[in-house]
Amino acid sequence: MNLNRSFVRFISATFIAAVICAGNLHSQEITNPESEYFRIRTMAFAGELDSAATAARKLVNAFPSYGDARILLGRILAWKHDYENAAAVIDTLLLKEPDNADALSAKRDITLWSKENTAVATDIRAGYQFDQFSQPYSRFWQVFKAGAGHKFSWGQASAGVNIGHVKIGDPVPDVATEVQIEAEAWPHLSKKNYAFLAYAFSPGTYFPRHRGAVEVWQVLPAGWALSAGMNYYYFDRNAFIALASVEKYIRQYWFSVKGFVYFKDDGPTTSFYVNARRYFGNIDYLQITLGTGTAPDEPFDIQADLARLSATSIRLAWNSSLTDKLVMRLGAGYSREEYAENERRNRFEGGVSFIYALRMK
Repeated sequence: MNLNRSFVRFISATFIAAVICAGNLHSQEITNPESEYFRIRTMAFAGELDSAATAARKLVNAFPSYGDARILLGRILAWKHDYENAAAVIDTLLLKEPDNADALSAKRDITLWSKENTAVATDIRAGYQFDQFSQPYSRFWQVFKAGAGHKFSWGQASAGVNIGHVKIGDPVPDVATEVQIEAEAWPHLSKKNYAFLAYAFSPGTYFPRHRGAVEVWQVLPAGWALSAGMNYYYFDRNAFIALASVEKYIRQYWFSVKGFVYFKDDGPTTSFYVNARRYFGNIDYLQITLGTGTAPDEPFDIQADLARLSATSIRLAWNSSLTDKLVMRLGAGYSREEYAENERRNRFEGGVSFIYALRMK
């Protein structure tokens, strides 16, 4: 009996000593937060992401006010493709330090990485949009879209067919249907640069015969980005629209101010658009766009748009993931448009589009 008690005491003492030793080791591990920070960063750069994430969480828990540790944890989680938790870690820091440049830069990178590293490899897409006004004549323009997209090693690309249908006049309208073929790409030029390229062709008379676009972005620190580009159209003549923008990510918000210069025959005219977007995840967001001026922020789809003098517009858009494979985008807009000198009309637009993943990575 005494032997058994002695054995129990020995085991208990050994267990307590082990706990105290582990506690001492843990205390020693987090005594110097900067040293631990660099140790974790070295692990992460070496590809030991699971161990680095575990150690980074311990460091953050031990030193909650150590902002660099939170940023490191957020980036490690993003490298592990856990973008939702990565963004949450950075948001926690931004609530206390909204002007922390490193945290804002990390949030910007995480947002971009989450979009670029979508699990969708190949998709099909379909959509519908309309554009309508009733002065000085009635016009109802519809476009039906169908296509497919694929994620390559250099970026995302898509191609499709658009069918445009127009009704002009009342009570007996002129009716026409046309086809347009288009292709788009979002190549990655570097870790801080990416581009948008587009081209479309139509043999008809309402769609532009040729439509091209190029825009290049420069990602800057603290959640900022700049872009510049050019849109080109050929109907019965050439039309060029230059553009430039400033963008900013702030926590779950994205803001953009974009300017356009439309090179008309009688001289250049300008327009400005402000976008504000609220993210509710990596894909879901609500966006509002306010604009004024001559040049549109969306492509000329029909030749009559070339004659527009000016417009003030508002649009709303909702992007939502209905399932793991299906994404929907809804949009609606209104413009008060000057179509002739001191002559204005109401113009309405709207649309819906779907992207369905055929194959996941």
